[in-house]
Amino acid sequence: MATENKDLELKLLESLSKQFPTKAAASTEIINLQSILNLPKGTEHFLTDIHGEYEQFNHVLKNGSGSVRRKIDEEFGNTLTLKDKKSLATLIYYPKEKLAIIEKEEENIDDWYRITLHRLVALTRRVCSKYTRSKVRKALPRDFAYVIEELITEKAEVQDKEGYYNSIISTIIWLKKAPEFITVLSNLIQRLVIDHLHIVGDIYDRGPGAHIIMDTLLKYHSVDIEWGNHDIIWMAAASGHPASVATVIRLSVRYANLFTLEEGYGINLVPLVTFAMEKYKDSDCAPFAIRPGEEYNRHDTNMDEMVHKAIFVIQMKLEGQLIKRNPEFEMDDRLLLEHIDYDKGEIELDGSTYPLKCCDFPTIDPEDPYRLTPEEEEVMERLCMAFMRSEKLQKHIRFLYSKGSMYKVYNGNLLYHGCVPMDSNGKFVAMEIDGKEYAGKALYDAFESCARKAYFHTRDQEVRQKGQDIMYYIWTGAKSPVFGKDRMATFESYLIEDSNTHKEKKNPYYDLRDNEAVVDSILREFGLEDTEGAHIINGHVPVELKKGESPVLCGGKLFIIDGGFSKAYQSKTGIAGYTLVYNSHGLRLVAHEPFTSAEDAIRNETDIVSDSEIIESKSERILVEDTDTGKELREQIAELTVLLSAYEDGTLPEKG
Repeated sequence: MATENKDLELKLLESLSKQFPTKAAASTEIINLQSILNLPKGTEHFLTDIHGEYEQFNHVLKNGSGSVRRKIDEEFGNTLTLKDKKSLATLIYYPKEKLAIIEKEEENIDDWYRITLHRLVALTRRVCSKYTRSKVRKALPRDFAYVIEELITEKAEVQDKEGYYNSIISTIIWLKKAPEFITVLSNLIQRLVIDHLHIVGDIYDRGPGAHIIMDTLLKYHSVDIEWGNHDIIWMAAASGHPASVATVIRLSVRYANLFTLEEGYGINLVPLVTFAMEKYKDSDCAPFAIRPGEEYNRHDTNMDEMVHKAIFVIQMKLEGQLIKRNPEFEMDDRLLLEHIDYDKGEIELDGSTYPLKCCDFPTIDPEDPYRLTPEEEEVMERLCMAFMRSEKLQKHIRFLYSKGSMYKVYNGNLLYHGCVPMDSNGKFVAMEIDGKEYAGKALYDAFESCARKAYFHTRDQEVRQKGQDIMYYIWTGAKSPVFGKDRMATFESYLIEDSNTHKEKKNPYYDLRDNEAVVDSILREFGLEDTEGAHIINGHVPVELKKGESPVLCGGKLFIIDGGFSKAYQSKTGIAGYTLVYNSHGLRLVAHEPFTSAEDAIRNETDIVSDSEIIESKSERILVEDTDTGKELREQIAELTVLLSAYEDGTLPEKG
């Protein structure tokens, strides 16, 4: 065995020697990696529950939840007025748009260019200071890389440094390149202020621009995504799962958000609209009112209500079929269509009888209520095909799979969207999948495996459909980590007046997340043994600040950073979302005011960071050495040290 291990080690060293063929090359890399370990850790930015609000999302991304403004304060202190700082910050967020306004208003634009370029260069130097020159160089735009590097690099050999830098900036202005250069520097500052972005779930639904958010994330330099329940249902729909397709469309119609489907992803809804207007034109659609946004065209109300009712009925049927073929889901209480008395217009639930707001369902056969009519089958077949053939949707969903997961452990923090399903005693609840029980971390892993099979497994249709059905369970099931309630009362909220039937009981996790023993058990379950320095970063349930709820629980071990990005929740939460910033100095929780528009932010220089609170401050700066990247770098250093020894003792010959 010892000989085998030695042979394997020699093979690994030979492989490594191809990259570092000499003692000098190996030594240089060790020095480089060792120097990186002693740099301050990069800034992490945490966002969650974006729900299609792309303008606010883009603004928060641009300002780094106040990180850009803090860098301006650090660099310029009292040497700039508050007005100048606001103006500079807005320029960095929206350089092209702000320049268009300034160039019309400034009398001496060349002087303004000169002052602004000096300020931007100084700020760029500051944000570059925590990175290696190699990393900064990779971030530089190709066309201006050389000039920017000259401006931000200290020139020890140049005696008249001020004259040297003034000469470069004057030449930029003379060549009429100042606007372009200002834009490039502004984008570079945005890029370097945040080292890594975490999206803790729910990019989709509610707001109008999930597809725009996904386009932005596709181009972002470093990002991970923890799937939320709304992301999961879109992922399942993209795989062609009928119940998920119907659910996505119902939510889009309900919130008057067909723009994402039709304009964003090119999904043709005409077959559904034609079917709905034929079957439901004389039907009572009052319970299926639309919840419109500001830009909703109210001329479409009647048609949209018919479509809303049609897709609701189809979803209830498909959900019933899914529950019947998966008895292990234990969701028979959601088989409601069979409990309707269609003659009396009432339904029996849990031993009580309730009148229905309407009982006019022309496509439901009371003898076989979950069977789709031939017309409904044709509509769903065309809609599922449209989802699967949407090139842009498929591109976005593949990105969600490549950058996403059910949870993530990163630099001592555990990130997940909803909850860890448990009972009232804090014991992890088990669920059976394919004859085996899973709980805690294992349940997350099993769900993720099923979600990947649902999209990527094409050889066995039975395996694929099982994965798709489980994704639907993740969306709505009682033991789903990203849903976190005992049921989804969709039917009741639409059709029963009595609000007691609408209640969805949260998992006991939500009552126990302020209990340190429970929180510590979760952290250890996911491999974070040092619970004193670890945190849970959680999304999904909005923090109702109006009711006195706090986003910080368990003495600062658990953060809830859904404070209401979505406009649909802001009247309840009282704010427009929380974000979290984790830099080399510690953790900072940021509360945001409602966002009016990008136009207002540009013209009036308004920002939306209303409050910033330091939650955890370190006495010494956190270094790369203290992070997950640091662990990887130390492993690389150890391997290179062994390679260096092999060169020195003759075990391996140098290649150079």
